[in-house]
Amino acid sequence: MCGIAGIYNYKVQGDIVDQNLLRAIRDHMSSRGPDGAGEWLCDKGRMGLAHRRLSIVDLSERGRQPMHSSCGRYVVTYNGEIYNYPQLRAQLEAQGRCFVSDSDTEVLLHLYELHGRNMMRLLRGMYAFGIWDDERQGLLLARDPYGIKPLYYVNDGQSVSFASQVKALGETGAASAEYDLAGLAGFLLFGAVPEPFTIYRDIQCLPAGSSLWIDEHGLDSPLQFQNLAELYVPVADEDATADVAPALLDSVKHHLMADVPVGAFLSSGVDSGALVGLMRDAGQRDIKTMTLAFEEFRGTQQDETPLAAKVARQYETDHHVKVVTQTELQQNLAQFLKDMDQPSVDGLNTWLISKAANEIGLKVALSGLGGDELFGGYPSFRDLPRWTKLFGLPAQIPGLGPATRRLGEVILSAAGSLVSVSPKAPGMLEYGANLAGAYLLRRGIFMPWELPKILGRDAAEVALARLRPLELIKRTYCVDGGGLKSNYASISAMESALYMRNQLLRDSDWAGMAHSLEIRVPMVDTELLRRLGPALQQKRTSTGKRLVGTSPKQPLPESVINRSKTGFSIPMSNWKSAFGLERFEPPRNLNVDAHWSRQWTYAQYRHLVV
Repeated sequence: MCGIAGIYNYKVQGDIVDQNLLRAIRDHMSSRGPDGAGEWLCDKGRMGLAHRRLSIVDLSERGRQPMHSSCGRYVVTYNGEIYNYPQLRAQLEAQGRCFVSDSDTEVLLHLYELHGRNMMRLLRGMYAFGIWDDERQGLLLARDPYGIKPLYYVNDGQSVSFASQVKALGETGAASAEYDLAGLAGFLLFGAVPEPFTIYRDIQCLPAGSSLWIDEHGLDSPLQFQNLAELYVPVADEDATADVAPALLDSVKHHLMADVPVGAFLSSGVDSGALVGLMRDAGQRDIKTMTLAFEEFRGTQQDETPLAAKVARQYETDHHVKVVTQTELQQNLAQFLKDMDQPSVDGLNTWLISKAANEIGLKVALSGLGGDELFGGYPSFRDLPRWTKLFGLPAQIPGLGPATRRLGEVILSAAGSLVSVSPKAPGMLEYGANLAGAYLLRRGIFMPWELPKILGRDAAEVALARLRPLELIKRTYCVDGGGLKSNYASISAMESALYMRNQLLRDSDWAGMAHSLEIRVPMVDTELLRRLGPALQQKRTSTGKRLVGTSPKQPLPESVINRSKTGFSIPMSNWKSAFGLERFEPPRNLNVDAHWSRQWTYAQYRHLVV
């Protein structure tokens, strides 16, 4: 896991690359790669690549980047892990290809030479990279299908700059620091900025599962090579059965590939506990595990430590508990906000556990992230089908939904604090009749009709016209213009491509990298989805968590499997004063106090724009 950057002055008579700017972008991400720094400029000086290295596979100098092909035509800067690179390397060697390193980076150079941008369909892993083709005088950018690894770019009409983090471009002068209305609106709606938007007007996110070609003619449109929703559809005559245990074990084995120790985050949940058991089954003996503890949770259902300790004893791990106090939070809050690459309603828990992992000397840790999306662990799997069935028929009456919402807003505004009703309630009929609208209600922080109160009416209209949130949601579960066959598969695809990609995975990247920690997610794996997705397409109910909990040879304790889901939580409601949630006075008719997530989201928005 590393930090990558590049500048390409693609106009034929373009200036040479500003090396000081290239280095500034690279070194803004120094925590992503404390083990080394590299840079390269082409002969004409119009293309420059840079790299910050976190050494995990091939720790020698032969693994340094940017890396050149043996013929000298190709140069790559790459962030991530290709988990099937040993198999790919063996195939390439059988074809007569020679290697000078033991890194997965070199495999990318050979694959590009053989397959061009079609190479991505051969890769299993998390990745973002830029490959320069000197003969074609062009640059290829690419990003993995789940979007585990980020890649951002800015085009000023003369040159393109790219990097692993938004702030590396926005805070170094590589892009305008002006905020994007659509990005701000997306953050207010979802609690994270949905790609391809970013918080900055001029910076775009390369969409997950896409590649982008740039040459003297400029930028092509991003070309999607993998849509997650496609992996839920069985191929012809395929037996769509979910054999969970061997599929999970296979993924864990691949995710243990490293030349440094691999630890694990351990909560009291099924997913993280099962991964630790599968690490044992995969042959790993010395496993360091980490759990966060909070005094405010002691003796409550949200206290993760007792069950996590039970799982650690069962699998004989070297277990560490990090107790976090409000005082420690206050001491670290400024650094946390500085490390946060884009605003997020979440991320603190991952930042804190990554800090704990760094303190015990780990460079790599497995996370159970992705299990809820794949195996139906969220309330959305239950709520969305119920809502669409309940509101589907009355919503067909023309104008009834918007009229009900407007009337509900008036009633709630007049009632004020006399009634305790969710601010989302007025929109249940208007939005709850279809999956996309119901998802926005379930996951949304603020609702579209609330944005004029925050952004102003004209700005909200412009922002929503660009963002088009319902269409953005619908695209995540559509294949060839149509939806998936089951609600379960559709919700799984939505949660994976929206909540997980834009918030959980992004937070894991910047929060882990802030502490030079690579977070690996075995349940976020295209091969795993390819094996289990077709069976999920046929599912009607959520029963997957028991299959996960019993997947290790030594199953998890029943007390863990049967425990009610609480999430990887922190005592935010107890720590409101530490976050300064009371600093910004909201508009009189905007109910910010309905939940701490609304308070925290609004406070971050105000902090950005004031």
